[in-house]
Amino acid sequence: MDLSRLLFLLGVGFLLANLRLLYQFTRFVRLKSSAVLTWPGKRPPFHGLLLGLGAVLSLLIVYKLAFLQVHPTRVFGEAMMLVYYGYALPLSLKIGRGFYEEGIWSDGGFVPYSTIGGLAWREGEQLTLVLIDRMRQFGRKLTVPESYYGAARRVLRDKIAAHDIHFTGKSLDLGVHDERDDV
Repeated sequence: MDLSRLLFLLGVGFLLANLRLLYQFTRFVRLKSSAVLTWPGKRPPFHGLLLGLGAVLSLLIVYKLAFLQVHPTRVFGEAMMLVYYGYALPLSLKIGRGFYEEGIWSDGGFVPYSTIGGLAWREGEQLTLVLIDRMRQFGRKLTVPESYYGAARRVLRDKIAAHDIHFTGKSLDLGVHDERDDV
């Protein structure tokens, strides 16, 4: 496999990642007005390096197009990587993590309250709320800054009390258990 085919395949992968991040950002724009408790997304560990990679990719594309006179379709892979590192990734950091009227924006995406089957707190180096999907037994995590911990627990208690989050449904439920205590 030659380099141009490899770059094209990488471009297809980055195109899919760009479309996913664009979908998430448009969903966030629609949900932003219903925010209950949010905070900014955490920057990746090598954020400056990723932005630098975007700048280098832009220079590479300009070099290939202007000096090497390469056809624009031959820089598809590099262009998709540039869009990802230079635009989509920084745009995704503007998505407020936290609690909205319809669900929780976790570190990996939006989770509607109706799909949450379980909750657990992990209190280690950083506070993490683990959300277990009702149908797929799939977990997502939400890193909660320490200053928002008490407010996050109150929001969860209120959502459980309002039956927005409901995760009993066991075969024998005698009504003795208060779901708000699970938070």
